[in-house]
Amino acid sequence: MNEEMSENQNEIQETSEENQRQTKFRSEEEFKSLMNRLNRIEGQVKGIKGMLEKNVYCPDILIQVSAVNAALNSFNKEMIGNHIKTCVSQHVRDGDDSVIDELVETLKHLMR
Repeated sequence: MNEEMSENQNEIQETSEENQRQTKFRSEEEFKSLMNRLNRIEGQVKGIKGMLEKNVYCPDILIQVSAVNAALNSFNKEMIGNHIKTCVSQHVRDGDDSVIDELVETLKHLMR
């Protein structure tokens, strides 16, 4: 299992020439978990649209919007945890501490 995790971490790819973005291989389990969360969030947003179309009372809609915000925050927590455990730790082990500055900037954006 540790060997498999190490292989996955080694598949963090360097900056792509086409779009100047880094890419990351995600395990099937990680991918499914994140996609499931996003699918639920998408369903919640569609539900809010339906509520608006049915002229549902404002506080009821706002409560659902709050639930979507909480779901997005949970998604972010899972994503940032995975990022630290894989990408950040691998870059640090490889001697690339610049990933820490990147992480700090990302956290600043998330905490606005």
